[in-house]
Amino acid sequence: MPKNKKRNTPHRGGSGGGGGSGAAAATAATAGGQHRSVQPFSDEDASIETMSHCSGYSDPSSFAEDGPEVLDEEATQEDLEYKLKGFIDLTLDKSAKTRQAALESIKNALASKMLYEFILERRMTLTDSIERCLKKGKGDERRAAAALASVLCIQLGPGIESEEVLKTLGPILKKIICDSTASIQARQTCATCFGVCCFIATDDITELYSTLECLENIFTKSYLKEKDTPAVGSTPSTALHISALLAWTLLLTICPISELKKKLEMHFHKLPSLLSSDDVNMRIAAGESLALLFELARGMESDFFYEDMESLTQMLRALATDGNKHRAKVDKRKQRSVFRDVLRAVEERDFPTETVKFGPERMYIDCWVKKHTYDTFKEVLGSGMQYHLQSNEFLRNVFELGPPVMLDAATLKTMKISRFERGQ
Repeated sequence: MPKNKKRNTPHRGGSGGGGGSGAAAATAATAGGQHRSVQPFSDEDASIETMSHCSGYSDPSSFAEDGPEVLDEEATQEDLEYKLKGFIDLTLDKSAKTRQAALESIKNALASKMLYEFILERRMTLTDSIERCLKKGKGDERRAAAALASVLCIQLGPGIESEEVLKTLGPILKKIICDSTASIQARQTCATCFGVCCFIATDDITELYSTLECLENIFTKSYLKEKDTPAVGSTPSTALHISALLAWTLLLTICPISELKKKLEMHFHKLPSLLSSDDVNMRIAAGESLALLFELARGMESDFFYEDMESLTQMLRALATDGNKHRAKVDKRKQRSVFRDVLRAVEERDFPTETVKFGPERMYIDCWVKKHTYDTFKEVLGSGMQYHLQSNEFLRNVFELGPPVMLDAATLKTMKISRFERGQ
């Protein structure tokens, strides 16, 4: 099990922080030698003009594409902090599009570089901005705010600071997740965010149980649909149910044994109904969750017995060899690959070890718990996952990688991350 959160040790996010020098970056010299302060903006045109000054970061994809090495080469720490301060101010803008772009740019910066000291000083301001955008914003703005909240907690790691973030945002995330009138895409991102932030920050067992219950109330609606009505095509709500199921599965990995046993008894015989979903992503999410549940159950009881094993293995074998001509080839290929592994896990207790390379290091994913944890954080961090595996003490602790490996500048220059490695 990769979970091993240490709450009583000070968290410092690797060598990329350097945020202590941020005070000097509050102003920047213009060509004429004068200093220009970043101010909150109410006029949309002024906001757009200001964002253009930060053009290297105004494109939400720029951080993810460039990666940490490019940032180190092309931007000094003060430049980066100056631009981020501008984006933090722009989260107060009157224009929803400007606020959304600012949230996305901050998120991509935090996904690509450790800025622990910088955000530690501004965590309350950032939390307030996220809270405001979640409460008053609409679909895309809420998605951007929830995504930023996830990365903020990943940067802070477990401790009082991230607990305060979760305490502030948790009730709002829960409200959006359960709001049937809210955007499905926003509810999806909020479900993932709620799971990730709770995984990192919660130190209250009742809060963990409450989060699990919230997520259960969402994805179990697919149980009823599959059981009581004929199979139907994928619906927008299916994507929400998938996100809730995956976030719930992540939190199961940190549950006390007594609660875990209750959850297994409650869901083990209902989850297989999702394998009949018309949505390939739901079938895959259900299959991988089942494999993880079997792994957890056998970890508690080596002779664990599943009553409907024959029926389940028949379903898994059918999905692993699915030749349904009405399904897209890409979907069938993806599904067959996943369910071959799921079937091996259920029948033979086997897991095909995967290797993840990041810089000069490598990590072996050798169980379903570790795979699901890695996949969840990879979804949140994108191509920044490799950088965080190198530098983020929280993630290194989760995956039992030890302290960050110190590398000199010459070594860093020789280890550019290829696009292939970024995509792992």
